[in-house]
This record gives sequence, structure tokens and C-alpha cells, in this order.
Amino acid sequence: MSILKKLATQTAIYGISSIFGRFLNYLLVPLYTYYFTPAEYGVVSEFYAYAGFFSVLLLFGFETGYFRFRDKANPVKDVAYSTALIFVVAINLLFLLFILTINTQLSAALNYANHPEYVLCFALIFLFDAVSAIPFARLRAENRPFYFAGLKVFSILTTIALSLFFIVYCPKALAQNPQSWVTLAYDSSFGIGYIFIANLAASLLTFVLLIPLLWGMRWGFDRVLFGQMLRYSLPMVVIGFAGVINEMLDRALLKYLLPFDTQTNLKMLGIYSACYKLSILMSLFIQAFRFAAEPFFFSYADKSDARKVYADVLNVFVIFCVFIFLLVTLYIDFFQYFVGAEFRAGLQVVPILLLANLFLGIYVNLSIWYKLTDRTLLGAMVSLSGAGLTVGLNLMWIPLFGYVGSAWATLVCYASMALVSYLLGRHYYPVAYDLKRIAGYISLGIGLYFAQRYLLTSFNQPPWVLATALISLYGLSVMLFEGRKVKS
Repeated sequence: MSILKKLATQTAIYGISSIFGRFLNYLLVPLYTYYFTPAEYGVVSEFYAYAGFFSVLLLFGFETGYFRFRDKANPVKDVAYSTALIFVVAINLLFLLFILTINTQLSAALNYANHPEYVLCFALIFLFDAVSAIPFARLRAENRPFYFAGLKVFSILTTIALSLFFIVYCPKALAQNPQSWVTLAYDSSFGIGYIFIANLAASLLTFVLLIPLLWGMRWGFDRVLFGQMLRYSLPMVVIGFAGVINEMLDRALLKYLLPFDTQTNLKMLGIYSACYKLSILMSLFIQAFRFAAEPFFFSYADKSDARKVYADVLNVFVIFCVFIFLLVTLYIDFFQYFVGAEFRAGLQVVPILLLANLFLGIYVNLSIWYKLTDRTLLGAMVSLSGAGLTVGLNLMWIPLFGYVGSAWATLVCYASMALVSYLLGRHYYPVAYDLKRIAGYISLGIGLYFAQRYLLTSFNQPPWVLATALISLYGLSVMLFEGRKVKS
């Protein structure tokens, strides 16, 4: 239990930064959805969907590769760090140069010929974020979660401050005084572009604050080590890219596959993306867990009770994920106000996407089998099969069911990947997961959700009263079956 407590403590530290910081960032969703139309927000969603793909491609999996080849007892660990960093910097500088060369043609191909600055902003964001990823990985490897958390929160606070400045303050200042000083920094025709500017400024400042991690280190580029890291990391690119396909492809395809005109398609994309944000609590928990769990899984693998601990981790993880599912779905009447009125037409996808993220979290836990046995290529095949399923289902279901089809495709994909990963893990790295309890908690959560839908038709009290009773029932059920373990 002390090991689980240590993992929980680090998850909490990473989680405080992720959940607090990202929750503040989440508060930008009401800002965007109340100040911009669904079509305009659709443009934002489209670009961030593309960003997901390039953030994986431009890092080449060297974040995980650094974890694998960094040995605290090895005097050349700084060389592993500098080797990874030099390679990532070089690749991203070449990519930026390439984008500068074709920016005009690329912007026209995306139907944004009048705004080539959008593409340029994201190329710079990719550069600073990718180069910052390796120093962030070093902070995690050295168990410095507070430094990590502080920088993440700072980046988000910077994004929020600049977004409020450009979207709220500047238009009001100009309305009161057309000759205001803000004309030096603000042009109303740039519109949603200021969302991108705020992100770029935050990425740049975060990179500057990470520079101290470069001082005092031994620089060097080890070609042999680089070859080893590249062979290990390239399959991680496939895995990461496939993961982004599963997570982001729907938002990249909706603009092109929905059977309406471009403006209406962007409107539908904006509605779907805003409602996707309502599953953010699940995503934040999974992200915080992943930050703490990845180095933990590697460092604990040699212990005699490692497999038992991994099984306990998944059990407790599912308990918390089902709680988050119930929190959002049972209190959806409250959470819906986080998006503008025009965007609430898509609330039906929220339960589906929450369950999809739950299975994604299960897959993250199960993926230890290929990371600990160095079978990353086989792990990549699992991710690729999931990506292929996502592509096929989106191509079939978007024209038929719209963005609801995208939500179901995401759920089917992640559930399938979790199943396949479990079956392969039984062969290559068997762990005695308590499947009955895991399935039982998920079934209980889904059952309580449908119970609320049914009971609301004959329940004369405010919806939150019934929601509170049902979520309390879940808590009591967990304590009944887990008792002291969950408390610890």
C-alpha cells in the first residue's frame, strides 16, 4: 500500500497542476463559446486537431525513449538527455523552415488563404512545445513534480490572461475609445487568431523558463545511443500517432464528411468539440495518472510484487474513472452551462465520450506489457489496428449519424484496443487483473446513469437531488467491496 500511496501522491501532484491548470484553461471554453459562433469555434477545433498529429510526429517518441535509456546509476545519463534534445531541436527547426516555404500554398489548400498566419502560429507552437517536451521529461524522471507542475500552471495562466486581454478587454476598450492604445496590439479582423497568439506566447515563455535545465549539463551526441533510442522510440511514434488518430481524427474529418456546406459543417464541428470538452475531467485524471505512472511502471518493474501492484492500480483507477463518469453525467444540468446555448445541442455525446476515455485509461494501464518487455513494435500494431478501426468507423458513421457517429467510433475503438491489449498482455506479461470487479464497477456506473434517465420522468424534486442520491449509492458500493484498500 505504501507503493500505491507513493504513486497516488505523485499522481495528485501532477494532477493538481493538470486539473487546476487545465480546469482554468477549461474555463476558456465558455469564453470561446459565448464570444464566438459554432462555425468560428469549429475553425479553432480543426487547427488543434491538426496540432495533435504534429505534436506526436515532431517529438519522434523520444520522450519515452529518454525514460527507457536514462539510468540513474549510469554516468552518461546527461548524454542521453542531450542526444534526445539535440535531435528534437534539429527536426523541429527543419519542419519550421519547410512550413515557411510552403505556407501560402498550404493555407490555400486548407481554405484559409486569407489567414496564412494561422498556419505560421501553429508551426511555431509545435517548435516550442516539442523542444520543451524533453526538459519536461527530465523533470518527471528526476521526481521533480512541483517544478513540472509550476511551469504547466504558468503556461496555462499565461494563455488565459492573454485570451481575456484580446477577446474581452481589447474590444471593450476600443468600443469606449477608438483611439485607445490597444490599437497597437489588436486588430478586430484577426478574430479567433488571438486564441492561437495566446497559445504561442505561452509556449514561448514556458520554453524560456525551461532553459535553466540546460545549464551545467554535459553536452554530447552519442551516435550509438541515438541509434538505440531511435529504434526503441520510432514504434512509439506509431503508437502516439495512432492514439492521436483515435482522439483527434473525428474533428479533422467532420469538416469534410458531414453532408452540408462548409460553414454548416464547421458549425457542427464546433458543437461537437465544445461538448467533447465536457469529458475533460476524465481526460485530466488520465493525463495526471499517466505522468506519474509511466516512470513508476519502469522503476518498479523489478520488484517481486510488481504484477500484483499493477493489478491493484488498475482496480483503483477504474473506481475513480467511474466516479468521474457519474459526476459529469448525473450533474449534466450543471455542466451544460460551461458551453454557450448554441452548443448544447450536442450534449448527447458526453456520456459516450466519457466512457470512451474510461477505456482509454484502462488501455494506458494495460500497455505496460509492451513497454516493459521492449515489444513496442507489437504495441504499435495494436494502436494501428485501433486507428484503422477509427478511420473506418468515422468514414461510415459520420455521413449517416453526424458527430454522434464520431463519438460512438471513439468508444468502440478504445474498448477494442483495451481488449486486444489485455489479451496480448496475458501472453507476454501476465498480470492477474480482477476483471469481475472492473466490469462490475463499469456496469454499475452505466446502470446508475440509465436509472437517473428513467427516474427523472417521475421524480418531482430538482435533478441534483436524485443525482446526489445515486452517486452516494455508488460511493457506498465501493466502500462495501473495497473498504480499507480504497481508504488507504
